[in-house]
Amino acid sequence: MEFEEYLKGKKIDSDAFQKADHGRYAEWEDIFKTMHPESFTAQKKFLINNIRRRYHLNDQAISS
Repeated sequence: MEFEEYLKGKKIDSDAFQKADHGRYAEWEDIFKTMHPESFTAQKKFLINNIRRRYHLNDQAISS
């Protein structure tokens, strides 16, 4: 699974996240490459919720 697919599954707009917080996006992408998606979710659970609120992916983008 690619990091962008993962973010889409978590309803996070990867483009907006990358543009607004490039440092954190790059850090998370590197970490994501080294572990299973479920482990990544467990490690970043509370942070993911905050990022989702900031860079929420609209419903139209999810279905396409």
